[in-house]
Amino acid sequence: MSELDSVSRRQFVAGASTLLLAGTAQGAAEKTAAKPSSDLAIDGGEKAVKTAAGSGRRWGDVERQHLEAMLEQNSLFYWQGPQTKLFIERFKEFCPVKYAQSCSSGTAAIHIAVAAAGIGLGDEVITSPITDIGTVIGILYQQAVPVFADLGAGTYNLDVADVERRITPKTKAIIAVHLTGNPCDLDALKALADRHNLILIEDCAQAWGAKSRGRPIGTVGHIGCFSLQNSKHVTCGDGGIVGSSDERFGPLLQKFGDKGGNRVKWGGFDAFATNYRMSEPQAAVAAAQLTRLEAIAAKRAKLGNLLTEKIADLPSIIPHQVHPEDRAVYWFYMFRIRPEALRCNRSVFTKALLAEGASVSGGYIKVPLYGEPVFQNHGFFAGRWPVKEMGLTTMDFSKHHCPEVEAILASSIRATINENMSEEYILGVAAAIRKVAQHYAA
Repeated sequence: MSELDSVSRRQFVAGASTLLLAGTAQGAAEKTAAKPSSDLAIDGGEKAVKTAAGSGRRWGDVERQHLEAMLEQNSLFYWQGPQTKLFIERFKEFCPVKYAQSCSSGTAAIHIAVAAAGIGLGDEVITSPITDIGTVIGILYQQAVPVFADLGAGTYNLDVADVERRITPKTKAIIAVHLTGNPCDLDALKALADRHNLILIEDCAQAWGAKSRGRPIGTVGHIGCFSLQNSKHVTCGDGGIVGSSDERFGPLLQKFGDKGGNRVKWGGFDAFATNYRMSEPQAAVAAAQLTRLEAIAAKRAKLGNLLTEKIADLPSIIPHQVHPEDRAVYWFYMFRIRPEALRCNRSVFTKALLAEGASVSGGYIKVPLYGEPVFQNHGFFAGRWPVKEMGLTTMDFSKHHCPEVEAILASSIRATINENMSEEYILGVAAAIRKVAQHYAA
């Protein structure tokens, strides 16, 4: 007789005795076994999210009043324009820098910063490979070389140790991208920049109102850059602003945003730059939007932190990692699944969440920036890259890899966060994530 037969026989005897003593309990067990194997909404179960995500108007009377005042002006040009002046004044109230220059986009803001920092031919700038291409356009147009560093597994921001490994004698600057509105480790990056005599530029495009250890982002690095593109926390359709308190760079911001001319003290064109000016109508809307910023930032911070609190204990989930002394403003919320802890892939997990009523999507950008065709082919200028052809860099993006970055893009899920959502909705999203994670637990 085998061990399996022996065990089965003992189980049978025990089971028979139990039936004789508790027939009703066995009937209840049969009813339980007859239940559907899944209560997921995608399989016909009840949705976890029972509240609509919420929506609201992003502009109204405040913007209308600013625009009506603007229409009474004789000029819509930015220089000494009352709307531009008001916009910059309000910007400095929440981002207290000595110098600020309004501009046409966040991409323009970064290009102005790179130019003001004196970055040029063959210089290297270390930055994130998970970001909008606007982060690196200014680097490339200055004929410098973007160097992509790896990111933190749950912060999605620059891994300071990997940044340090990538510093060479050609490195001139670091561009820290506060991805999703989560502040980078600015103290560590600033200390690293100071040790190596580098310039720290903050890309704050997704981080209006964020704070690093209580300090407004954009004020810790040497230069801070912001975007007013339509999807950002505050917007004028498209626009940007760049600020600095550093006397080396701040006085140069206006010049590098306005064709190289100094309008404060005209002395001819002693520098070459493009036209990145913002108009008065844009500034009017932007100034009005800044009156809404604190409420928007505070609400998003509260909702994102609530979501983390409710899913942090799930073994198959990596929640969005934010330093407890920082304020993240969640342009969106991003979490990761641990594939080894689940019986499904990201696609199945995401579809199940959508069925539960959660506003989510799989991943962020499809590939790291270095994986895009223009980088793989080094085809930045009419299909060519003069810096490489001149032998001023050995960078080969076709062989470049950042392991954690690639893992992040393969396992991350985005959840929408905005100021019109209620805590009840976020609790529903958390319940949906928990429900799906527990159902597919390995």
